[in-house]
Amino acid sequence: MQVGELIMAEKAIPLYDFKAFGQAIKAARTQQKQSRKKVCDEMNISPRYLANIENKGQQPSLQIFYELVRRYDISVDQLFYPNKSVEKNTQRRQLDTLLDSISEQGIRIVTATAREVAQVEREV
Repeated sequence: MQVGELIMAEKAIPLYDFKAFGQAIKAARTQQKQSRKKVCDEMNISPRYLANIENKGQQPSLQIFYELVRRYDISVDQLFYPNKSVEKNTQRRQLDTLLDSISEQGIRIVTATAREVAQVEREV
């Protein structure tokens, strides 16, 4: 191998901005009425670390990113490809999780409500 073969073009790669991720985590956590302390105790991380992720967009470790995405059903496609149509955004994923936890009677109520909302939206 010649020395010239080892030289590669240098290109600055922009860092991913984790602010949207932090906002999604904070919104999901507060919606589920979970305190930051409770979450941190369960995940074995410091409250300051989670606060920095949520409020400052601090880049989490890959493991913490994975655990938070799974814990709150966050759509990573929605985060990484904001201009693309995604199959299920975060709200739809969270709704699916809620639907999985309710009874058949609850499903009937939610279905009737969704039909009514769809009807009203078609009329607008």
